[in-house]
Amino acid sequence: MTSIVDNIVNTFSSAPIPYELIFMIAVIIPGVAIFTVMALNAMIAVYFERKVSAFMQDRLGPMEVGIFGFKGGKKFWGGIGQTIADAVKLLSKEDIIPKDADKPLMVLAPFIIVLGTLLTFIGVPFSSNLVVSDFNIGIFYILAMSSIGVIGIILAGWSSNNKWSLYGAMRAAAQIISYEIPIGMNLLLVVIVAGSLSISDIVQWQMDNRWFILHSPFMFISFFVYFISVVAETNRTPFDIPEAESELVAGWMTEFSGFRWSIFFLAEYANMLIVSMVGAVVFLGGWLSPFQMVDLPFFDLPDYVFIFDGPFFGIFWMFLKAASLIFVMMWFRWTFPRLRVDQLMNICWKFFIPLSLLNIFFISLWELIF
Repeated sequence: MTSIVDNIVNTFSSAPIPYELIFMIAVIIPGVAIFTVMALNAMIAVYFERKVSAFMQDRLGPMEVGIFGFKGGKKFWGGIGQTIADAVKLLSKEDIIPKDADKPLMVLAPFIIVLGTLLTFIGVPFSSNLVVSDFNIGIFYILAMSSIGVIGIILAGWSSNNKWSLYGAMRAAAQIISYEIPIGMNLLLVVIVAGSLSISDIVQWQMDNRWFILHSPFMFISFFVYFISVVAETNRTPFDIPEAESELVAGWMTEFSGFRWSIFFLAEYANMLIVSMVGAVVFLGGWLSPFQMVDLPFFDLPDYVFIFDGPFFGIFWMFLKAASLIFVMMWFRWTFPRLRVDQLMNICWKFFIPLSLLNIFFISLWELIF
């Protein structure tokens, strides 16, 4: 797998340009591209979530705000301009900082959270030839960078000088740090079987064999634990205890407004995309076409379906799998009630972590036998 950074460096290395300038170009171009993906993802995901929630509640959702006179009305694509209008509204709002708040930390906190998201995106591939940097320790890098956001959450809660913000930040830190353990343990199962931390090697193993979710019953359990854990990691319902409106107003985001609040919003939906893409890469074959998994002795697929296996369609399959996982997260939001704090921690420490430990033992035994 050739990374974007390697391509940029190779392109400009022969030109009479200082190495420092080449390094800046190699950092700025992917950074702008990633931030653009994050912004587009947030706008599309918000619109999609509004429509999904409206469908589940037998409503119509956004209808009136269109683009260039195109509204859509009661159709599914109605109100397609609503998210753009909301983004403009947020960016134009006054940025208010409470009098007794710690201003430097309050200004810094949102950017630490979005920095962790940007750094995590560097190791997440979009297709076989589209990744910012292909690390040979890709899984370890993603787990490490995704932990940076906790620092920003703690700073946001502490600097607000608000009891609700501090309670929300403490809950979020406990929740995220706790659920990182089962996430890491279940990703470790894939590393044990594939024999590599590199994401490209993991996808190559699935190309040569089968998707990990179909590898064994224990891998399916591993995917289930991983997915529920990342829902908790991203503070999505029913695990949105750090920002429970009925208890903590808006949790650690209570005192934030305008542009800085929109950054939190951006990072939340970007994290949903990241964990969904990692789940797609690790368990669902990544950018591989599902047609590659069909190998029936009594049924041959027509040749034309394999045109969907090319590198161009890799991006399509990757985003389709990630979007499917994001849809399930949205489905959870309008299906399950919010858990209590003790229930949330019991699920992690009393069920998921012991189950993950047992899973590591059984998958190791499975590999020795089969």
